[in-house]
Amino acid sequence: MLEIRGFNQFYGGSHTLWDVDMVVPAGSCTCLMGRNGMGKTTLLRCIMGLLGGSSGKVLFEGQDLLTLSAEDRAHLGIGYVPQGREIFSQLSVEENLKIGLAVRKPRLRAIPEHLFDMFPVLKTMLRRRGGDLSGGQQQQLAIARALVLDPKLLILDEPTEGIQPNIVAAIGDVIQRLNRETQLTVLLVEQKLPFARRVATDLRILDKGRLVVSGKISDLTEDLVRAHLTV
Repeated sequence: MLEIRGFNQFYGGSHTLWDVDMVVPAGSCTCLMGRNGMGKTTLLRCIMGLLGGSSGKVLFEGQDLLTLSAEDRAHLGIGYVPQGREIFSQLSVEENLKIGLAVRKPRLRAIPEHLFDMFPVLKTMLRRRGGDLSGGQQQQLAIARALVLDPKLLILDEPTEGIQPNIVAAIGDVIQRLNRETQLTVLLVEQKLPFARRVATDLRILDKGRLVVSGKISDLTEDLVRAHLTV
């Protein structure tokens, strides 16, 4: 579904991504891992058009994304939940969710009810400002806002960061449900090994901007953890 070929990216004078070749298979839940500063978030931002690349291709269902704006990429069916969530703190929960309706095809006037089945707390907080929610509730709102688009590919950047364990478990349940029951393709950056092993089917590891491991999550041995993930 998503294919990255020979992708390079520079930030100022620094070469941040080096000849990255990576495939996210349709129907997979692919976990992108690596120590801090290895280029994981940079790669996601390049996929979404928030950062540019210097060479290579990023293909989504065969279409080169690098010629498209970030908005056009959303129209193709890519939902994105950035690190830090970036919800609109002054808007209500309902207003945050409705932002995605204009992008959805066909366009809808109402928020899909199944989102409240996955995140019931949001239905009880529709009138509350996003900034008044807890961190875990904001993360649920950010994921639901991306799902309003009815995406084919959902990209999540560290969805469990700074969240209480019960919400982490609930988010894991939602990811598994979406991936395994509806075959939604998921690409996530995640640092927590138990969470990654629970929800992911596939594994990719970046080290100093280079893709060094590509396989199944079952291939994540203790030797790989020591070599590429432990600090």
